[in-house]
Amino acid sequence: MFKIVISGVNLTDSGKLSVLQDCLNALIKIKEHTELDITVLVHNASLVDEYKDHIKILAFPDIKSSWIKRVKFEYFYSKKLSLQLKPDLWFGLHDMTANVVCPYQVVYCHNSAAFYDVDYKNFFTDIKFTLFNLFYKYLYRINIKRNRYVIIQQIWLRKIFEDLYDVKTIVAYPIREIFATTSGPESIAKLDLHFNVPTFFYPSFPRVYKNYEVLFDAVKILNKKGVQCQVVVTLDGSENNYAKKIADTYRHIPNIKFIGLQDRQSINELYKQSHCLVFPSKLESWGLPISEFKEFNKPMLIARLPYADETVGNYNEVSYFPINDASKLAVLMEQFINGTIQYDGNSALQPADPFFNNWDSLMTFLTDRKNY
Repeated sequence: MFKIVISGVNLTDSGKLSVLQDCLNALIKIKEHTELDITVLVHNASLVDEYKDHIKILAFPDIKSSWIKRVKFEYFYSKKLSLQLKPDLWFGLHDMTANVVCPYQVVYCHNSAAFYDVDYKNFFTDIKFTLFNLFYKYLYRINIKRNRYVIIQQIWLRKIFEDLYDVKTIVAYPIREIFATTSGPESIAKLDLHFNVPTFFYPSFPRVYKNYEVLFDAVKILNKKGVQCQVVVTLDGSENNYAKKIADTYRHIPNIKFIGLQDRQSINELYKQSHCLVFPSKLESWGLPISEFKEFNKPMLIARLPYADETVGNYNEVSYFPINDASKLAVLMEQFINGTIQYDGNSALQPADPFFNNWDSLMTFLTDRKNY
């Protein structure tokens, strides 16, 4: 029996929660033919209620209320917990390396905030992100050499981690199959969207580096020219100060649809109904909407940055634009609408081993003792 603890107490929403869900889905498949004892540590048991017949769930609802409590949990309480649970592997899914006692330890690092050049005019707009940017590089360093493997998502992050921390890394792509969870159109009926016009979709939690401004400025250019389209974004202004600033600035534009955060089923249905993905983000450890949207074989307009090439992989119907060039993006959007766009296309990069291109293969590797 291989005993594994999955620590995900800080994963509660958006793409972060999908990391926990995809990890558990892979483990449950492995459990069908391998003896596994799985314990998951979460913020709230309801987040993983669908897995309760297959795993043990321990909830810690107070951890996210302050950074002091998070630090106490990772560096003090987790040691006590590891002595009680006696796992073979402690797998931390949220960047910080816990102080635990067990034979094997692995950490999954997917917060790239520390490696972003902050625009300090927005220092107080998203203070949480700014603090991450200032301090996460040092939080990563604490206990990092305790890990047998450090899991990162792309080649550019592998180089940073190996240079800064001198650790052994695994590149693991967070790719998942999504068709099975696609819901019917009733999941988005309440959103008052109209797919009879060309619809561009940008699903992302609002952070200062998500670069909504370049997309919205491109819409303004198209509107001045009388080009009809609909742009759907998953914020409504209530999420944080940055979201409020963006919504207050652009809400008067009628064909920008501020629909707020959505569950995974609704996001999948919006992928299905939308005509083109726009992804202008300035920073990603992966860029999950890109790989998800690819499964629908639809066109994408993506910011030209290193993360994008690796996430897009082999794909023909993709074109790139400079991250701050609203005029270029507007040109691409108009060309898509009128059917004259000439796609750039993209070819996959191949990371050096150890490398896994999905959760199933990663977790198969991590639950096999011979790999330690």
